Amino acid sequence: MTKTIVGFPRIGAERELKFATEHYWKGKIDAEELLAQAKVIKNDHWQVQKEAGIDLIPVGDFSFFDNFLDVATGFNIVADRYRQLNLSALDEYFAQARGYQKDGKTVKALPMKKWFNTNYHYIVPEFTPTTEVRLVSDRLVKEIEEAQEVGVNAKAVVIGPYTLLKLSRFLDGAQPADFVDDLVAAYVDLLTQVGQTGVEFVQIDEPALTFDVSETDQALFDQLYDQIVAQSGSTKVILQTYFGDIRDVYQDVIQKPFAGIGLDLLEGSENIKLIQEYGFPQDKILFAGVVNGKNVWRNDYTETLDLLNNLPIDGEVVLNTSCSLLHVPYSAKNESQLPKDVYRHLAFAVEKLGELSDLDHIRQGHADDLLTNNKVLFATTKHPVNVAVQDRISGLTEADYHRLPDRQEREKIQQEALNLPLFPTTTIGSFPQTAEVRANRRHYKHHEITKDQYDQFNQEKIAEAIKKQEELGLDVLVHGEYERNDMVEYFGEKLDGFVFTQNGWVQSYGSRAVKPPIIWGDVSRVAPITVAESVFANGLTDKLVKGMLTGPVTIFNWSFPREDIKREGVVTQIALALRDEVLDLEKNGIKIIQIDEPALREKLPLRQSDWNEKYLDWAVPAFRLVHSGVAADTQIHTHMCYSEFSNILTAIDDLDADVISFEASRADFTLIDDLVANHFQTQVGPGVYDIHSPRVPAPSEIKNLIEEVIEKIPSRKVWINPDCGLKTRSESESWASLKNMIEAIQSIREDAYELS
Repeated sequence: MTKTIVGFPRIGAERELKFATEHYWKGKIDAEELLAQAKVIKNDHWQVQKEAGIDLIPVGDFSFFDNFLDVATGFNIVADRYRQLNLSALDEYFAQARGYQKDGKTVKALPMKKWFNTNYHYIVPEFTPTTEVRLVSDRLVKEIEEAQEVGVNAKAVVIGPYTLLKLSRFLDGAQPADFVDDLVAAYVDLLTQVGQTGVEFVQIDEPALTFDVSETDQALFDQLYDQIVAQSGSTKVILQTYFGDIRDVYQDVIQKPFAGIGLDLLEGSENIKLIQEYGFPQDKILFAGVVNGKNVWRNDYTETLDLLNNLPIDGEVVLNTSCSLLHVPYSAKNESQLPKDVYRHLAFAVEKLGELSDLDHIRQGHADDLLTNNKVLFATTKHPVNVAVQDRISGLTEADYHRLPDRQEREKIQQEALNLPLFPTTTIGSFPQTAEVRANRRHYKHHEITKDQYDQFNQEKIAEAIKKQEELGLDVLVHGEYERNDMVEYFGEKLDGFVFTQNGWVQSYGSRAVKPPIIWGDVSRVAPITVAESVFANGLTDKLVKGMLTGPVTIFNWSFPREDIKREGVVTQIALALRDEVLDLEKNGIKIIQIDEPALREKLPLRQSDWNEKYLDWAVPAFRLVHSGVAADTQIHTHMCYSEFSNILTAIDDLDADVISFEASRADFTLIDDLVANHFQTQVGPGVYDIHSPRVPAPSEIKNLIEEVIEKIPSRKVWINPDCGLKTRSESESWASLKNMIEAIQSIREDAYELS
């Protein structure tokens, strides 16, 4: 055994899983057909890994929606409101992920949050005093049997109990310690079941060990694993970590009777120092994460081999990915339109399997030509440089990062200039991307229609959207973003310095996938990006129309940047390009401009003890650089969603936006108390309904949420909006939900709430 991976993308080479699950949700196929298609997808993925020479193939990394939800459901951690729907096990599972509304029954989905420092989202389970943890699923065993039937040497994979407890919600007085014994019993039962299949190894993922681990946390970890591993029988347990290092528990972990320990040696470079200082037990296998599971670039074999050769380890070392390959596209094989100098540097999931094989051959002395060719690749790399961009950055001064006058004064000026009512209503920006909208874009891309025809269709959709928003009674309108494929990819296509894949899809959540652009050279704006659509929409109404941009940090974090460039420099380049766009929007009469930054937190170090790395010290100024040149009566908005923002609220306030909208309803408005506690100064629009669910909230439900907000935040500071953009929803769902939102706020206004 020399090669394995942490996990593999599950969406399929052509996004087969996305289409299968969406067909099931729409009633086009039944559960039997969905399960049959899933079996084919899993088998295809296993065969790809087998053919690539992967010795130990992960089984259990597949999911219909989310692995975190899988493990919670498999251990009977299901809230009563979903059980009371009396659905099949599969539909109950999807109800937790997407919400449910049918036959007079309506239940919100579970909260959804970012998975560590990635753009993947996980579903957050709930523990209450009535939760009864026990193993109730044989899903993992059945998948192992499927794999064995086709000759796969399977490694069972499951998320571990420590991470499950650290990332879940505890309600009504429940505490993690209350569930230790039951979780131990459940995991032991799972290991026993798996052991009966003949599988030798079980990989238990514990990425939460890369957070700061307190003494209390370590005691929790010990309580769990001192019992689980002791009762694992003949099944060999691999403790797998990723996204960082385990400095707080390393000495503890290496003393436990794990058969193997998986360490990220890239993002978790501190793990190398830990091995050098404290050693690594000879009786354990090191699963060395040396092939990057989060980027799309070729591995530098010389660097990787030097790393491995300098590890003071006498025992067995298995080559591994740094994390699951879930976070990269499936394969670069069919990327026929990329420049050759870019393509030769790319390694998606399938190619990374080949890199593990190459490294293994080189280590065994069987393939010197592979090393030579790799050295030539890295020695001949050339990247485009834009001297004008470099000069512009050199000319920046401190004043360029600060907007005048201060926010308090701007608020008064904007209130008079914009004349908005109490509790202004708006949306986050996008409207549904219907089949017709996608077809229009596809026909234009394939040169089947002219630019004029493409634009005419989009203008008709914009006109419809403006008219509908006026009819509903929204106060600040948007043009709907019908011309945009994705909030990052679209901007990348309009900026110099980016290149794009044809099929580089990466799962974001559930059936939702994005296609991140690649940052290859210096970034600059070559022409206006959003001005034409915003100006067209503005000319159709007497109401205010909001310009819509994606912020510089999000564009960077949701792209694949080169590894040899400083991220703060590239983000500053993007910020300058967007600054030009903002000033053009303002010059053309757009008085409200939204600059979205949902990924602001994403690259913040996982450990608060590492926050002295100053990530926010350049990320926040980059955002300010985008908008600091506008007039006082131009109102700047931003939007953030599906992440943990409570401990960076001071930094968010420092963005110096005038209004910020947050995802809030799906997280049960837990952010509101944090805003109050931090004396948050920016006007806020906590989302009042969840757009990642197909259910339509009733006016009374939305009204109750709004009342909860204005009991705690001054009325003059509150905006009313959904949690996020409406791109993924149907038109019927969107318009019905917005109608109910307007009905709710009208009722609030009629109740005569006064400015406080």
